Amino acid sequence: MSEPDQMYRSGGFEKKQPPDLVHLSAAEALELGERSMRRLGYDVEASRIVAENLVDTALCGYASAGLPRILNIADNPKHRQPRTAIRVVHETDTSALIDGGNNVGLYSVHRATGIAVEKARRSGFALVGVYNSFYSGRNAYYLEMIAKRDLVGIHLASGHLQVVPYGGIRPALGTNPIGFGMPSSRGPVILDMGTAAIMGADVILKTRLNELLPEGVAVDGEGEVTRDPRKAREGGILTFGGHKGYGLSFCVQALGILAGAALNRDKDYGFLFIVFDPAMIVPVEHFKNELTALINRIKATPRKPGVPEILIPGERAFRERERRRVEGIELDRLVFEKLNAL
Repeated sequence: MSEPDQMYRSGGFEKKQPPDLVHLSAAEALELGERSMRRLGYDVEASRIVAENLVDTALCGYASAGLPRILNIADNPKHRQPRTAIRVVHETDTSALIDGGNNVGLYSVHRATGIAVEKARRSGFALVGVYNSFYSGRNAYYLEMIAKRDLVGIHLASGHLQVVPYGGIRPALGTNPIGFGMPSSRGPVILDMGTAAIMGADVILKTRLNELLPEGVAVDGEGEVTRDPRKAREGGILTFGGHKGYGLSFCVQALGILAGAALNRDKDYGFLFIVFDPAMIVPVEHFKNELTALINRIKATPRKPGVPEILIPGERAFRERERRRVEGIELDRLVFEKLNAL
């Protein structure tokens, strides 16, 4: 008997029913997000910055990493610890190390993005790290901010230890996303990818909703592959692509040390930006036009039968955002009620 059938028969999960959803406009979602963050003790500015990030994430089609993140913030042990002001602890003309003050990364990393952009615009290059923070959300959000200023950005984030190394059965890595952002004459081009087989936020949301995980993304505490999100949280998430994803995840965790992760008590979260002005090498407009020409060549590639279009990284999310700005987003009613009951 398959694991899902065993779970259903044992009462661990119910057969999945059509979701009970609440429809929200972008403005309504933003108001709910801001109000929820204020209830968690953040001021007006920080609450707005966090809510704008999370709503943008939902508009781009990433439901589990949108407003449900606020519940994850509320449940995180770091949230129950004191917060202090975000401050720069070391700085040069082209670098900065930032103490996030135990503020949520959705706020502190936003601040760091602004510092990285300012330094790169002024000096041509910036290396900026953030520690003593947690939960930064989508790399793409910050990279789009960078690319809109005609800069190239690389952003990586080591995180809470919930991913097992290749061949291991205990977590030693974060989900460790890495992203790239660059300007083209058709707008920002963004690649944002986690090195884990599934986002940690997805595992948490599946736990809340009593739903199964996809096949082959997590192991239980004994190292056996599981679809039970509760057992996955006792064991760990796998990296994508076997040893190749593990190697990339290791490098992100290692570079998180450069961002200050070793200064954290748990030696976990470290957010690193590498930002530069392409004009240091070639004229910006030349780079943007040539990148657009590359995109056009790729999109003109002959396609397999049934494939309507070859997409560029980030293109699906941008189109989804434009559609949902008009149509709104849907939020699971359970999450909606929990946010209102914070």
